Amino acid sequence: MGTSKAKKLLLKFFSLFSAVRAYNILVLIIAQYLVAIFIFSPTKSLVKVVFDIQLLFVVLASVFVIAGGYIINNFYDVKADKINRPLKASFDNYVKQSTKLKLYFLLNFIGFSFGILISLRASLFFASYIFAIWFYSHKLKKYPFLGVISATVLTVLPFFAVFVYFGNFHKIIFVYASFLFLVIMVRQLIKDLQNIKGAIVNNYSTFPVVYGEKKTKELALVVLLLTSIPIAILFSAPAESFVKYYFYFAIVVLLFVGFYLWQSKTKKEYQILHNILKLLLLIGVLCLLFSDTSVLLDKVINRLN
Repeated sequence: MGTSKAKKLLLKFFSLFSAVRAYNILVLIIAQYLVAIFIFSPTKSLVKVVFDIQLLFVVLASVFVIAGGYIINNFYDVKADKINRPLKASFDNYVKQSTKLKLYFLLNFIGFSFGILISLRASLFFASYIFAIWFYSHKLKKYPFLGVISATVLTVLPFFAVFVYFGNFHKIIFVYASFLFLVIMVRQLIKDLQNIKGAIVNNYSTFPVVYGEKKTKELALVVLLLTSIPIAILFSAPAESFVKYYFYFAIVVLLFVGFYLWQSKTKKEYQILHNILKLLLLIGVLCLLFSDTSVLLDKVINRLN
């Protein structure tokens, strides 16, 4: 009997782990700290940045609020997920919907509390972010243009919190952000193509449902073409010579995505494209470390000393 209870608790734990998408949360934590260390605090020592209690609160507030966002999104998408992700949906059912809702409020309360510990402005930012995530999950994701734009903005916002904390608004950072924004938008359109059946069942008017797969692909290709603008700007920035190798790689990947997307028809093919862009975004965030190699070398030297 004891073994059965332990197994049930373990399944519930991994179900919650899946619902909050712990892998994405872990990547966010690493990305925020790496960006803070190598980009936004070039004059500070590694120890000062890592043990900056205010930065820790920013990261923790982001983590708890985003985890809550995944929970509420999972809560509203329960019917669609049974079609789009049947295995994941059955696994998620180990935790009751009422329990997920309680956890959602708890996570948001903790995230907002960390925001208060930072400043009044930060608490207002995270309160607005909490509301925006809920409004997206409850309403905005059901509409073609608003769903895609809002999902993209909500994905980028955690990094904006770090920008604000360090007060770093260098134009190159915004060029990087615009590139990531456009790629995330393409990924969202592909995700909508991948989940079109579930959207129809849930009565969501996503872009593919309203305008069809061909129009969705055309829009995705236009957005892919727009990525050439931030790439061209970054190529013209002499200080960014090292990171250009990433963008050479990104051009090849995005060209492949464009050609493959136009020919894709099955859910599996869309899943492959979604994963490729997810990996490209992860590499793009990590490559921010090398936007200024002198800063990177200084950090390494300071760490060794």
